[in-house]
Amino acid sequence: MKAVALTHYLPVSDPQSLFDAELPTPVPTGHDLLVRVEAISVNPVDTKVRAPRAEVESTPRILGWDAAGVVEFIGPDVTRFKPGDEVYYAGDITRPGSNAEFQLVDERIVGHKPHSLTFPEAAALPLTTITAWETFFDRMHIDRHGANHGQSLFIIGGAGGVGSIAIQLARLAGLVVIATASRPETQEWVTTMGAHHVVNHREHLPTQLGALNFAAVHFIANFSNTEVYWNIMAELIRPQGKIVSIVENTAPLDLKLLKSKSATFSWEFMFTRAMYRTPDMSAQGDLLNEVAALIDTKKLRTTLTEMLSPINAANLRRAHTRLESGHTIGKLVLAGWH
Repeated sequence: MKAVALTHYLPVSDPQSLFDAELPTPVPTGHDLLVRVEAISVNPVDTKVRAPRAEVESTPRILGWDAAGVVEFIGPDVTRFKPGDEVYYAGDITRPGSNAEFQLVDERIVGHKPHSLTFPEAAALPLTTITAWETFFDRMHIDRHGANHGQSLFIIGGAGGVGSIAIQLARLAGLVVIATASRPETQEWVTTMGAHHVVNHREHLPTQLGALNFAAVHFIANFSNTEVYWNIMAELIRPQGKIVSIVENTAPLDLKLLKSKSATFSWEFMFTRAMYRTPDMSAQGDLLNEVAALIDTKKLRTTLTEMLSPINAANLRRAHTRLESGHTIGKLVLAGWH
């Protein structure tokens, strides 16, 4: 099968950082689906895993954790899918990724592709949607059916892939959404996604939120940088409020800042269920199916903004370069093998 792989961890400017390869097609066992990959999207996790370091792989490693495609074959324990089903998923960071013509993925973390979306439109969604869904409904325990209606949510990093779908999910849950964006085009995008208010993260955030009559907020979702915004989040969170971040820190965080408010801080890492084979692993497949229904009933929309074709090393290096620039809006997708 065709694949894009690496053996050395190099700057994306190096042609060997990601290269085209011909590799054996894997064989499904257990709960595995063998999926024929039609479209993939890129995420910051791709560039972080590829980032330069001394390690060398003895066999080519395939990255990529977002895909849409068609089930080709199934393992003997599969009960949720059959060959020919169209699917979308983010996969498992401990296994070979989606930058290949065929990929093995556990059926429990796979959803049926929204009928109303193309493969590229669907590939834009899984990783970011799972991240946002788990942030709100598993970590913050926000009620999906409106019990938290009218409460305030501050999203740091509103125009990125996670922020773009998070705004939509938060609106569905009835929250008042304040999102950060600094450029005119990103401010327009987060407004289009449904943010009630947009603030500029390059300016003093407490002052801007205060001008909007939000001296403090019920929930904060940090999809950008935990350390940079830590003190600000501690200042802005309401007593007994909840903060979730998806970006690991490199220096210690001062948890004492949250003590007097009895505020909760949690991490969200969407690969946890697959990495540890948690008993509720199938919750990811279930939520992707729920999201597909919301897409097909026009309650959510894809966050695809740009597409490259075909899927090959040159285009993946271009995509990684774009991500590393920090200026992408929504999701960048690659489609088709030639």
